[in-house]
Amino acid sequence: MNLRRAAVLALTLALAGIVTPASPAAAAGINEKLAVMSTWSQPTAGSYNTWNAARQNQAAWASYAFDWSTDYCSTSPDQPLGFDFRLSCQRHDFGYRNYKAVGQFPANKSRIDSAFYFDLKAKCATYNAVVRPACTSLAWTYYQAVSAFGSLASVSAADLQRAADIKQRAEVAAAQAR
Repeated sequence: MNLRRAAVLALTLALAGIVTPASPAAAAGINEKLAVMSTWSQPTAGSYNTWNAARQNQAAWASYAFDWSTDYCSTSPDQPLGFDFRLSCQRHDFGYRNYKAVGQFPANKSRIDSAFYFDLKAKCATYNAVVRPACTSLAWTYYQAVSAFGSLASVSAADLQRAADIKQRAEVAAAQAR
């Protein structure tokens, strides 16, 4: 079975609640590991949800030897202007670290970055419409930083200030409209 077909099967089974991780006694093979990683790094809500469920039950996935470590948004704020990007950054770290560990990072970087942007936009959608433009501005900035440089270290104070200004103007306008 090719990797794409295995990933689709794993995602389908995971969403149906049928997939279970390999038993602790048996180490997962590289193809199994890649199929799960592919399933968990798609720019979709289902992919995010299956990854997050596994994140919350890491012991069940021990046979895959995944690297679950994270520094969240690296040197950029994890919660810029109060928008909580931690889980988006954590899934992004998961993708980068695990694909690098199996020597498959370059072929998967673009998809991992796209999933990151998807996650950030989904998080922004949970905020009040008044401040959402500031959040989506930051989401775009964070995505551009990882897409171009592979790191959030390039998010500048000016980028954060620009989003803060958008947020402040929106809040003032909303208060005046009441």
